[in-house]
Amino acid sequence: MAAVAAASPALTLAVAAAVITAACLLLCAEAVWLDLPQSGTKCVSEEIQSNVVVLADYALMYESHPSSHPTIAVKVTSPYGNTLHHNENATVGQFAFTTSEAGNYLACFWIDSAEKGSGISINLDWKIGIAAKDWDDIAKKEKIEGVELELRKLEVAVQSIHQNMIYLKAR
Repeated sequence: MAAVAAASPALTLAVAAAVITAACLLLCAEAVWLDLPQSGTKCVSEEIQSNVVVLADYALMYESHPSSHPTIAVKVTSPYGNTLHHNENATVGQFAFTTSEAGNYLACFWIDSAEKGSGISINLDWKIGIAAKDWDDIAKKEKIEGVELELRKLEVAVQSIHQNMIYLKAR
């Protein structure tokens, strides 16, 4: 019994470190760059649970096309094929929705203008769940800042991890 009691603080510390690391990873939202071919489609998918907020911004990168301005088409679909967002002749755009079913959500991009050149790059900033929250607005409303705000973010991240574990266990 003494060995179990001695290992318990180390185990607790290891679990706490794992939860904090996972929470920090969940709070990070990074943008990706996609290189679109001259013809064809480039898609990005994400497996998302139901009742999760999704926000995304996309924009063409003009460094490779300083004089011409090609446009793209975008289509976002749910796991059952329902169209959640469709935009044509776009150079920038955004979409937002709350998922209604769990599964793979798909965002597809293709060049839809005559000015295709050698393909183009787009910047996609896709945020889901707690990464999609407006923490600045929450901090203002609740009059919190600094460490208290970071603790609130970690609390929400831990709740998200817990819900994810329940989802994975049920699956």
